[in-house]
Amino acid sequence: MNIKETIRSIPGWPIEGVIFRDITTLMQDPAAYRAACDLFYDRYKDKGIQKVVGIDARGFVFGAVLAYQLGVGFVPVRKKGKLPWKTIEESYALEYGEAEVEMHEDAIEEGEKVVIIDDLIATGGTIEAAIKLVTRLGGDIVECGFIVELPDLAGRSKTGDTPIYAMCEFEGD
Repeated sequence: MNIKETIRSIPGWPIEGVIFRDITTLMQDPAAYRAACDLFYDRYKDKGIQKVVGIDARGFVFGAVLAYQLGVGFVPVRKKGKLPWKTIEESYALEYGEAEVEMHEDAIEEGEKVVIIDDLIATGGTIEAAIKLVTRLGGDIVECGFIVELPDLAGRSKTGDTPIYAMCEFEGD
């Protein structure tokens, strides 16, 4: 199955000049959704992963399934103010300002092997923040996995030495 063909492109959203890559069409297609989840599972099943970190919100859709398939815990990285326990937080740059994400301070133990999952890597701010959170807690990041990469936006440049995997790419913004 070609995952890329199941993703809808919406020109001019949220602003003119942007082409939004909408993965809801992938998630609504049972065969495509299963294929994407299976690709992640096949990639990580033999890597000794102990925790799956999913980024708010579409990273939850794939990360939670992967954690279930691997039989390991799932850790959410949420927008600031959404987690009920003691947290650590990290700021990141947006086109129009800054945002913050957070994680429970006891979510990952020192040395645990972690994979971070999100739907898309674009400019890289969110994944950079998630990498910093996991690293601050002592997690050993095996890789960051995505459905889509927008390579023209250079998000990989913000991930340092952390390996990146994407199922497909779309050129342009």
